Amino acid sequence: MEYLTKITEFFNKLVQVLLPVVSVSVLLGIIFGPETAFVGDVYVNLANILSILGEDALLALISIVIILAFLKK
Repeated sequence: MEYLTKITEFFNKLVQVLLPVVSVSVLLGIIFGPETAFVGDVYVNLANILSILGEDALLALISIVIILAFLKK
């Protein structure tokens, strides 16, 4: 069980580091467009994921935000 705790702590710390990076990348992708290096790739990938989820991409995005807010508690 100690290994499971260490693995969980590692992934929690990894998410804490990567979540702001992805958030800023998406924001910069919206501002500067998908042609921007690295930032554009993140923006394009997120847009592709939302389009795969369906026509109601905004509803899917809101659902993802609610789920992430719930998991953060």
